[in-house]
Amino acid sequence: MGKYFGTDGFRGEANQELTVEHAFKIGRWLGWYYGRDHKAKAVIGKDTRRSSYMFEAALCAGLTASGADAYLLHVTSTPSVSYIARADDFDCGIMISASHNPYQDNGIKLLNGDGEKMEQSVLDGIEAWLDSGEELPYAHGADIGCTVDYAAGRNRYIGMLISLATRSYKGRRIGLDCANGSTWMMAKSVFDALGADTYVIGNRPDGLNINVDCGSTHIENLQKFVIENRLDLGFAFDGDADRCLAVDDKGQIVTGDHILYVCAKYMQQRGTLGRSKVVTTVMSNLGLYKALDALGIGYEKTAVGDKYVAENMRANGHLLGGEQSGHIIFGKLASTGDGLLTAIKLMEAVCEMKLPLSELHAEMRLYPQKLKNVVVTDKDETLACPEVRAAVAAAEARLGDNGRVLLRKSGTEPLLRVMAEAESDGLCEEIVDGIIAAMDAAGKLVEVRA
Repeated sequence: MGKYFGTDGFRGEANQELTVEHAFKIGRWLGWYYGRDHKAKAVIGKDTRRSSYMFEAALCAGLTASGADAYLLHVTSTPSVSYIARADDFDCGIMISASHNPYQDNGIKLLNGDGEKMEQSVLDGIEAWLDSGEELPYAHGADIGCTVDYAAGRNRYIGMLISLATRSYKGRRIGLDCANGSTWMMAKSVFDALGADTYVIGNRPDGLNINVDCGSTHIENLQKFVIENRLDLGFAFDGDADRCLAVDDKGQIVTGDHILYVCAKYMQQRGTLGRSKVVTTVMSNLGLYKALDALGIGYEKTAVGDKYVAENMRANGHLLGGEQSGHIIFGKLASTGDGLLTAIKLMEAVCEMKLPLSELHAEMRLYPQKLKNVVVTDKDETLACPEVRAAVAAAEARLGDNGRVLLRKSGTEPLLRVMAEAESDGLCEEIVDGIIAAMDAAGKLVEVRA
């Protein structure tokens, strides 16, 4: 992880950690880097937060000043930028979003011409230049770039999604929570086109209400909505729609782990999974692994971040992977997590297997899980501390095969995350608190956050 770019782009409070000058300079560097031997072009999308418009203008100014053309998808999703970057032969894609963060934050996510998370070497180049004080050449005359309205690209992405559905959704009552974000118009268009009776919340963005009591981070609202309106199921997206969680016909939350299980089982039964393994992160629930074991489906674990899931899938030819948080990647169809695509693939399983979603995931039992965020004096020193390591070893011995412990550094915050899975909530709490107590006794603890 670099000084500016973390596991999911350059993110921070708008005009505090991430300023309009940063955006201009990133555009300048990208326009220069990709335009050294041809006329470069970049495609840009943004979510609905107020500062996204400011950052879009700054990026366009930087790109065009360096001689590149900037194609604007306007308000759209991260996966749509990924798709268009790949399908329409762009040098790179840029998404302006802080995903599930509050509106005060924003971020710049960079994608390469294949629609994948940008190579680290390119990010390193940007970071080195941001701090160097060196000048880049400006374009002059006819070499100055232009901006192009490219809403047609977004519409083509929507058409691609619709084409993937295997059956009509006629007669299906489907709820959508758009998080007042990127899908506020797109999601309903897709499900209406497929014949569903569509009920929508979180579709009134005002620039300040993205992710506020809505979307995949507040799925309790969709649970209530599904039950009150007697819907067949519902889908909740985050601010930039690279995540999807669901609510089944009984109002139960369907996590990313549930979605991986349902889709893997469906693919296995259809003969399309082959020898492919399911790629997860270390945060996936133990219940997923036990359920996959029962099906004879293999799996692999990566570090947290859909970037690492995608890298593993590409390297090993795996077809399905994702995170508990709802980043799900279908290897033959996308290069990154795609909330709308995930919803369509989950609907495929529901329609083709002719079962309600609650029955499709019923055989997978989630283990209780407790996670606490801990501010410590030094993350690496705390992880290496003998007292902490001894507490973790004792907890692992106590849990055996019926639980697990995980300590990891946050990729975006100055925190350690302490997690335990066990057969009861009480035991999870006891294990986590015991490890935190060891940190405190060793003089490493600063603060515990919920």
